[in-house]
Amino acid sequence: MAERPLTILCVTSYEKGQEFLRTCKHMGCRVLLLTVEKLRNGDWPRDAIDEMFFMPEELPLAELINAVSYTARNQKIDRIVALDEFDMENVSALREHLRIPGMGLTTVRYFRDKLAMRARAKEEGILVPEFVHVLNHNDLREFMATVPGPWLLKPRSQASGIGMKKIHAPEELWPWLERLGDDQSSYLLEQFIPGSVFHVDSVVSEREVLFAEAHAYGAPPLDVSHGGGVFTTRTLPRETAETLQLKELNRELMRVLGLMRGVTHAEFLKAHGTGKIYFLEIAARVGGAYISDVIETATGINLWREWAKLEVGAGKTPYELPPVSRDYAGVILSLARQEKPDTSAYNDSEISYRVKKYHHAGFILKSPREERVRELLDSYAKRFVTDFVATQPVPDKPTS
Repeated sequence: MAERPLTILCVTSYEKGQEFLRTCKHMGCRVLLLTVEKLRNGDWPRDAIDEMFFMPEELPLAELINAVSYTARNQKIDRIVALDEFDMENVSALREHLRIPGMGLTTVRYFRDKLAMRARAKEEGILVPEFVHVLNHNDLREFMATVPGPWLLKPRSQASGIGMKKIHAPEELWPWLERLGDDQSSYLLEQFIPGSVFHVDSVVSEREVLFAEAHAYGAPPLDVSHGGGVFTTRTLPRETAETLQLKELNRELMRVLGLMRGVTHAEFLKAHGTGKIYFLEIAARVGGAYISDVIETATGINLWREWAKLEVGAGKTPYELPPVSRDYAGVILSLARQEKPDTSAYNDSEISYRVKKYHHAGFILKSPREERVRELLDSYAKRFVTDFVATQPVPDKPTS
């Protein structure tokens, strides 16, 4: 009797993960996609998807569990994967309800809940900014009396600066908490430390980091999301002490937080005043804003593809990382005033990809020389301000 193909259910509230779906199909899986109704006509690789299911936005977890359980009556589901960070908790609950292998709710909170990940990292001696749970008001008063401001009021389970507020004085905090009402406990208050922000993106198999690339943002992402401007990130020189320290911190995080396998996007801050490096946050997902494209351009490693291999293999099939290139890459991206920006005046040979998205301007750059990528990003960032940049308020909640 022929062996039944593995059935993998991919869940996402956002239009992403196309290469993950293609790779699963290429590996012989039956691929099911569950996404929101508004993305029914999205740019999905339909030739790689066996069945598609659609759900309303913000479907209650109990109804999601019932819907997937109903589907499982007629076909065995072997794996469930959240293609986006905002679906991770629901997918972990699905796995636990259906008893399907993969990350459970306890572990996933270390990669979604900013309070949980900070507390765990601090327990293990990893440096984090001072923080307090927004719960007991006397604790908040004591925190603000002893930890110098300003502070950041952060939702525990958001991304990209969504819902964050900078608090400059204690009297500014209380009106915000009044607005939050019963949602207060879903926030933390953290010391704001001026510094440079970095990210390390990894491939992890059986608790071992097999691949990691360190990158430097231009302006901190929080500044770009709240103040507008130009987003950039680039590959760091690979052998500097700073890069090696970031990678070692990233490796220690994997040990502390207990990721068995998958891909991660971790962010760190190097304080301007002291030079100390702090852990900010981590997610068990592929980085957004073309970060995965930057990594593939520099190294040849497609994180979506490798993640799919890890999920399908699930520790039973030995994972082998493909050969890694050692070029350098970067991305520049901004909202544009024009619906279809004309970028023809940017004609350097290092431009390997031009962003094709309404009201956006951007490029991915590639060079064998790190300093060349850095020079071009610095030059382009200044030109973008004049040529393209538009701003819009950061939303309080994510939008698909």
